[in-house]
Amino acid sequence: MGTHIKETHFRSILKAVSYRLLGSGATGLLTWIVTQKLDFAFFVSLGDFVIKIILYYLHERIWSKIKWGKDKTEYNI
Repeated sequence: MGTHIKETHFRSILKAVSYRLLGSGATGLLTWIVTQKLDFAFFVSLGDFVIKIILYYLHERIWSKIKWGKDKTEYNI
């Protein structure tokens, strides 16, 4: 007797943004340490953020449609 909760598009977007802020921040920090160029590190981080957030969102939405590995338990409400 459970409730089926579906992952919304908005939730997927928020998860992608929070994850990418961490990852892109790390990329920017590493780029700055290696190059000592803050402006270059910023643009590398920005490019990393935009490209990977789009890929992450698409990946999440594709996997949400794949039935393999999901619990097929019926819910009685």
